[in-house]
Amino acid sequence: MILSITPEAVVQRQLDAYNARDADAWLATYAEDARQFEYPATLLTSGTAQMRERIADRFREPNLHARLIHRTVVGQVVIDHEEVTRTFPEGTGKIELVAIYEVHDGKIATARFISGMKTLDSETRRLTA
Repeated sequence: MILSITPEAVVQRQLDAYNARDADAWLATYAEDARQFEYPATLLTSGTAQMRERIADRFREPNLHARLIHRTVVGQVVIDHEEVTRTFPEGTGKIELVAIYEVHDGKIATARFISGMKTLDSETRRLTA
């Protein structure tokens, strides 16, 4: 009997690996030729080698954490609404993000990201004012 992993389970593994800052586990959820886009079609990365390079700096951020606000699953598409805590060039804060994942054969084939409002922490705002 062959067990198939659901698209939702693949995306949850990706989110867990992201929050653990585990690049190998994170990349294992993506197809080798996966592509990431700034919504709708601005290419950010193509293939896991470029993805590894792009995520390396992000995973060095000490406060990095994505909090899932809501998830919608329709067939092979998983849409996550998240609040991501980050260290931006201008200081620490949060950004609202919508991620649209297309999952095929148990791997993320494409990911599109819509970035929302960035909010700096009050301490960062105080220090930069």
